Parts: sequence; structure tokens; C-alpha cells
Amino acid sequence: MSRFTLDDLAAIIAARAGSTAEQSYTKSLLNAGPARAAKKFGEEAVEVVVAAMEEDRTALVEEAADVLYHLIVLLKTRDISVDEVMAEMEKRTGQSGHAEKAGRAG
Repeated sequence: MSRFTLDDLAAIIAARAGSTAEQSYTKSLLNAGPARAAKKFGEEAVEVVVAAMEEDRTALVEEAADVLYHLIVLLKTRDISVDEVMAEMEKRTGQSGHAEKAGRAG
């Protein structure tokens, strides 16, 4: 089992933010801004759905990795850390999903 974590991935993305777009795909996404990062995330999310519906386990694992990467890049464009997202997840674990959803504003 892998010991690689989302924090490890976030650290790599943060480090690559300091390189040039010519050297780093990550930097090119960050330079393009939140809209481009969101578009890439959406494209990868659709690919996850397709892989899941086709019951292609290998493709689903690969596309899920792409989704996680692009999500963390998107969060970085908005200066949101993985820790902030995980804190939100932790808050939600104290209640059922139905109760949590019903309690959301808007």
C-alpha cells in the first residue's frame, strides 16, 4: 500500500509553482488561473465517471489520480489548502450524510 498522501501531492504542486511554465505543466495550469484549472478538473471528473460506468478498474484508478491532482491545483489557484478541505471533512464526520446535507445553507 502506498504511503504517498494528498499532503505529499500538495507539497509537490507548491514546489512546482516556483518553476517556469516551460518546465512544469503544474506551473502552466497555475499561470492560466482558476477558470482553466476548473475546466481541467471538470474534464478529469467526467473521465472518472466514464471509467466507472465502463467498469474499467485500471482506468478508474488512473483517472481518479488525475482528479486528485487537478483538484489540488485548482485549490492552489484559490489559495485553499488540503488541510482546510480535510478540516471541513472532519466536521462532517460527526453526523450522517443526510443530516449534513440538510443543514447546508442555500
